[in-house]
Amino acid sequence: MDLNGLELTWLGHAAVRIRSGDTTIYIDPWLADNPACPEAEHHPPALDAIYLTHGHFDHFGNTLDLAAAHSPQIFCIHEIAEYLLARKVENVVGSNKGGTVAGPAGILATLVNAVHSSGISDADGSIADGGDPGGWVFEFPEGPTIYHAGDTTVFGDMALIAELYRPQIGFLPIGGHFTMGPGGAAMAAQMLGLDAVIPIHYGTFPILAGTPDELRDELAGTGIE
Repeated sequence: MDLNGLELTWLGHAAVRIRSGDTTIYIDPWLADNPACPEAEHHPPALDAIYLTHGHFDHFGNTLDLAAAHSPQIFCIHEIAEYLLARKVENVVGSNKGGTVAGPAGILATLVNAVHSSGISDADGSIADGGDPGGWVFEFPEGPTIYHAGDTTVFGDMALIAELYRPQIGFLPIGGHFTMGPGGAAMAAQMLGLDAVIPIHYGTFPILAGTPDELRDELAGTGIE
């Protein structure tokens, strides 16, 4: 597939870096404490924007530290935006399902549905309201349309995501237990009409037992890479 200059890097678990020219964005940047993230990637030298799918620690990740170090734009659902603003984080853009936000370098991102939960665990052990979980559909000035599903099971309205946005590449969770496994991800990929799947949210911990080989077997004969 021709990515037309886009660089997609999976950084372990659900963390993803996308580079478009001189612009670098991170999705769910759980980096420094992520056992699946290479140590060299724990402290990015620069980033322009962060997109959060939901509030769980393994997705919210190092957002506060990265915000302090780089002052990126941060795109998230309204309740997480309020959580960040209450902690004096700047450049926060709250959104909600179906809303499209304009990011750096002409990137358009639309928050879409996910079936999961989203509480934010605070240092004192309490859980703050993280609003609803979501996924992001990214449209770049040039290059394929990309869908990051966040944490979810397969759900029927993925067919609407396909009809509305026509994503070509999907980052889909496959680990099971907290999300869909390889079978669900294969069904999701077909409902979404994807050309290619990049599996995420697997292998970080033993309980996330789904594997890319299982996904590949489930996709056999579909033409999806």
